[in-house]
Amino acid sequence: MNILTGFIIVAVGALIIFKSEWLLNNFGRMSFFEKHLGTEGGSRLGYKLIGIMAIFIGILIMTDMIGGFLEWVLSPLLQFSKNK
Repeated sequence: MNILTGFIIVAVGALIIFKSEWLLNNFGRMSFFEKHLGTEGGSRLGYKLIGIMAIFIGILIMTDMIGGFLEWVLSPLLQFSKNK
């Protein structure tokens, strides 16, 4: 089941990357990306970054490494709460 779910997320991420212009025309600009990435592409780059993140998360789910990754990312917060 994880392989199918991960593959679907990877496919959606790839679709977001390939159709970033269509997304921009239909959903409009994102003010956060326009403010922080305005000179490098703005919202188009923002849509592509979201697609890349989706592909990364999909691969983690597909390979069943999402738990280890989340534990690594959240380890500073988890260690802090254990010390109390």
